[in-house]
Amino acid sequence: MAHGDRALLLGGNRRTPPVASGASPRARDRWPAAAVAAAFTLVQLVLVRPGMGLGWDETVYVSQVGAQAPAAFFSAPRARGVSLLVAPVASWSTSTELLRVYLAVLSGLGLYLALRAWRGLFPARVLAVGGALFASLWITVFYGPQAMPNYWVAVGGLGAVGCFLRARESPRALWGVVAGVALMAWMRPTDAVWVALPLLVAAVVRRRPRLVLALVAGLVAGGAQWVIEAYLHYGGLAERLHEGSRIQGGLGPQFAVDNQLRSLSGRTLCRPCTGPLPDPAVMAWWAVLPLLAAVALVIAVRARRPRSTLVPLACATTAAVPYLFLIGYAAPRFLLPAYALLAIPVADALFHLATTPAGRWRPVAAVLLAIGLAGHLAVQYAVLQRTVDRATGHHRDWARTAAELNRLGVRPPCLLTGHLSVPVAYYAGCASAAARGPNTNSTDAGIVGASRRMPVAVLTRPGAAPPAYARDWHTLPAAGMDLHVAPAVTRHGPA
Repeated sequence: MAHGDRALLLGGNRRTPPVASGASPRARDRWPAAAVAAAFTLVQLVLVRPGMGLGWDETVYVSQVGAQAPAAFFSAPRARGVSLLVAPVASWSTSTELLRVYLAVLSGLGLYLALRAWRGLFPARVLAVGGALFASLWITVFYGPQAMPNYWVAVGGLGAVGCFLRARESPRALWGVVAGVALMAWMRPTDAVWVALPLLVAAVVRRRPRLVLALVAGLVAGGAQWVIEAYLHYGGLAERLHEGSRIQGGLGPQFAVDNQLRSLSGRTLCRPCTGPLPDPAVMAWWAVLPLLAAVALVIAVRARRPRSTLVPLACATTAAVPYLFLIGYAAPRFLLPAYALLAIPVADALFHLATTPAGRWRPVAAVLLAIGLAGHLAVQYAVLQRTVDRATGHHRDWARTAAELNRLGVRPPCLLTGHLSVPVAYYAGCASAAARGPNTNSTDAGIVGASRRMPVAVLTRPGAAPPAYARDWHTLPAAGMDLHVAPAVTRHGPA
């Protein structure tokens, strides 16, 4: 195929700019995606404070491989991928700053590789803008350097879909399909199945056995450990899925679109998800996103290249379904895979709306687009700053509570239970236990028995009554909580 015909195919009726002398098209096409990935890494390091401390879920994942505290209870829905991802740093260092830098650099590299998987499917500028749209969301910037799985499901899905679309022209792309799906399954097996479902259907319908094999191999490679663990510790796969559903409040037909809207204001976990909807300016991009996706599909159909747009849109839809219609609460990070898969088709739509068929900017459309994007970025980073400030404050409170417990003599080996005991225990170097709730891993009798062997404390909200067994324990306030410390500790007194 001649270069001009290829450009026409990839860009509809758009002309591509001439290649600068001395630079090959392939080399030049790498730079926009690389620049976006580098900027994404830098923004994370600047705006998401490396010293922010670890969040609740992060302490669970990091404690599995770290030396700061005993491994926290690992509930049924979780997978070991994040723990293995952070092990190269967390296994020998307790520095949160070092871990954040490591994850920021790694997340930038992941974004670059995911965008590179789409080379040849869209012009380089579309891929770069699509990557920038995804990377500039406050949700992406906030979770990129965190020890959490959702960003990695997003880049794994983006890379897998790109390689899937290129597999016919490049057989080596099959390995990219395997790697991308395995990464998703490694992080969250159930999410991987939802994202891969349209790919499996398409591969079967089009009778592409090698693609079917690649998708299945990726799911098996990434999810095998989770399935084996289900049989070893939960009584089987069905039982683990059932327990995961129970912990998440019961999966089934539910309407959570309004919950996701409420979470856009910076609520990292909206459970229960009550209160008013955020300001319309905060929700505007969410309303525009499906409209631009529809425009992208119309443009692709008219240009007779629907597959490269329809497939990511289908995968984005299935990725979003469980978090919009099957779960009763919300967290903005749940939809990161959907946002990543929508980004490139949306960027393609924006270029078609703002430029002429000859590739020149439409002045009015370009100005309106620039204003809209500037306002969008301003809102995103205002929400990001509030979210980082709020998270930093919570983590510092947990650290202060942990320091107070250590001062009182609750130091390793020790056990905490009650309100926020999981993250506070990590900061204090203690184990955590719960006799009720989604993280149940002990009983009241077990906790009382532990108090005879080691320092034990119960954490409650201010003024809340402790469990019956702790009503005679020494109580004092610390960082917005009440600490009820077992007599065995207060007898010896703080060091």
